[in-house]
Amino acid sequence: MNMKQKWILPLSMVLMILTAVGCSNSGSEGASSGEAGSTDSKSYKIGISQIVEHPSLDETREGFLAALKDAGIVEGQNLTVDYKNAQGDSTNNLSIAQTLSQSENDLVLAIATPSAQAVVSQVKDSPVLFAAVTDPLSAKIVSDLQKPGGNVSGASDTNPEAITELADFIGTELPDIKTIGLVINEGEPNAVIMAQRAEEAFKKHGITMIKAAVTNTSEVQQAAQSLVGRADAFYITLDNSVVSAVDTVIQLANENKMPFFSSDRDTVEKGAFATVGFKYYDHGYQVGQMAVDVLKNGKNVGDLPVAMQEKLDLILNLKAAEAQGIKVTDEMKAKVKDPENNLIQ
Repeated sequence: MNMKQKWILPLSMVLMILTAVGCSNSGSEGASSGEAGSTDSKSYKIGISQIVEHPSLDETREGFLAALKDAGIVEGQNLTVDYKNAQGDSTNNLSIAQTLSQSENDLVLAIATPSAQAVVSQVKDSPVLFAAVTDPLSAKIVSDLQKPGGNVSGASDTNPEAITELADFIGTELPDIKTIGLVINEGEPNAVIMAQRAEEAFKKHGITMIKAAVTNTSEVQQAAQSLVGRADAFYITLDNSVVSAVDTVIQLANENKMPFFSSDRDTVEKGAFATVGFKYYDHGYQVGQMAVDVLKNGKNVGDLPVAMQEKLDLILNLKAAEAQGIKVTDEMKAKVKDPENNLIQ
């Protein structure tokens, strides 16, 4: 080997090493950048109080967590979730709120009106967001929708226009319905408020509301049965006690060929005929985005206006219509703005 050859080999090795180091640094920067975009380096703890398990509330929770995940706050990685379900019990509900008040949470989410009322009364040192609350003003969860103040804000899961539009649909497309039976737990403020709005909306179309009261989920079947023969159709609000036992109402509606109208999409997917509404997953996602504003963007939760669902559509279940003896006309279908998603086959 001559002198020239002796220099070539070491120089080649040096170049290879420098190239490898450069690639390694470049790869580290890319990974770091990707991690920053997908997973926040900070760790978070969130407490969740949910009054009961049923599809709408579960979808709300899933949508909320999905919004956090999309912002890099991922359960099991940099997010710890303390999820508690009261199983519809008021004593459990208050106990959960008290427990959350003593925990060091970066944020607390309350799902449904009873949970929100309990959490707001107990949790004072953590930001609180609520979801699936019908009327946060009447429920005394906040005193101002635009500037809630304090440590509380969230999103309402109702838009008064939804009830009006559903009543208009029934009055126009199903004129034979003159009485509508409502199963209701009057111990739930959200159910009472919605029932009052619905009664006024139905009255404009000459439809009388007949109520059958319950105090818990186990009484729903008997209450619904009491409406058979007295009402032309069934209707339920966003009533947690009733929605939890909605299968019994669906069964009675099908057996007796009574149209069944609900206040949420999930119940229509299960077997009610129609509603005017939205996806609760999207509702939860909306509240999740508010949580991101608080956790990552440093927003004061009390400065965030209470949100409301603006995108409403008529949702029809065609299989339920057949089971309940309803002939779905082209005029009915034409009222659905997004038939691909909201005409359920």
